[in-house]
Amino acid sequence: MSDTSWTETVGAGQLCDPQQQIALGLPRKVPQRRVDFALELAASLSGRLPMPGGGQTLVLWDVLSRVAAYDLTVARTLEPHVDALAILSEARLARTGLDLSEIGADGRSTWGVFAAEGPDGRLTAREIAGEWVLDGVKPWCSLAGRLSHALVTAWTSETTRQLFAVALGPDVVPRTDAWASRGLIEIPSAPAEFKGVRAAPVGGEGWYLVRPGFWWGGIGVAACWYGGVAGVARRLAPKPGSRRAPDQIAHLQLGQADTLLYAVRAALGEAASCVDDAGQDHGEVLARRARALTRSTVDEVLAITARACGPAPLTLEEEHSRRVADLSVYVRQDHGERDLAALGAALMASGPGS
Repeated sequence: MSDTSWTETVGAGQLCDPQQQIALGLPRKVPQRRVDFALELAASLSGRLPMPGGGQTLVLWDVLSRVAAYDLTVARTLEPHVDALAILSEARLARTGLDLSEIGADGRSTWGVFAAEGPDGRLTAREIAGEWVLDGVKPWCSLAGRLSHALVTAWTSETTRQLFAVALGPDVVPRTDAWASRGLIEIPSAPAEFKGVRAAPVGGEGWYLVRPGFWWGGIGVAACWYGGVAGVARRLAPKPGSRRAPDQIAHLQLGQADTLLYAVRAALGEAASCVDDAGQDHGEVLARRARALTRSTVDEVLAITARACGPAPLTLEEEHSRRVADLSVYVRQDHGERDLAALGAALMASGPGS
């Protein structure tokens, strides 16, 4: 395989056969207003994407991976939107009585998923005269000031949580001054205050965490990490017209990165097949394996690329330095050793054959 074809396939984040791919129409140069572009892309893809578990899961993850190889800010905007659409589809299939008309959601809505918890306050849900209302603070509300809608978990009692759909209007106030990140700068993921926000229930208490798709969405995030690090690894391939011929060390470093990326592609392909298999019931183990392998590969390929290229791309190349900074933040959604310990616990709990 030539360097050019490697760059245009592996380096472009491809996960599935090109004949199966969904056309994205991405401009050659990433637009300066990345979030605006990403929101337009998200709205345009609504209704065009397969849902996880429907037989084309790898095609869906290929979209996320290719977008991440293109630009991680765009991918970080798109991925929760795609996850929200999958959750809503799952809720409809489960006949949960989902009704989004009261929050004004339609096919052009742009979605986030706010399901994290934190030590500083909590978001509570109360049913008043047949209507649900949310009050309190929710952490890690990415792009709360830019999206039209979100799926949000809120406490319905001291021990139970439920998922709700909300419109992100003036009664949802993000605290973006807390966002000091140097990666994903345009994706502020700060707390947001909810002030009497009307909400539509999505499933019953606890449904969000026990549904089959909960773990599938986590693998979609790993597909974004893969695409992002594939984009970083492109820097290892010689540039056309370069006056310096690659030596054995350069060959070694590209070979190392390629081997690591190949393992992740294989794992994501197997995971997609398992998700599409109706008999698959080890969603947690599947997701934790795929995420751990992808995170480890990201860490290793970032290190290989840094050693191979030195400081110049990190200090003189806007696209590469941005991609490295964005990915370094994004991949920290994986909790390293704690998530590996959780994988071990899940394996012991699931028994032989997992």
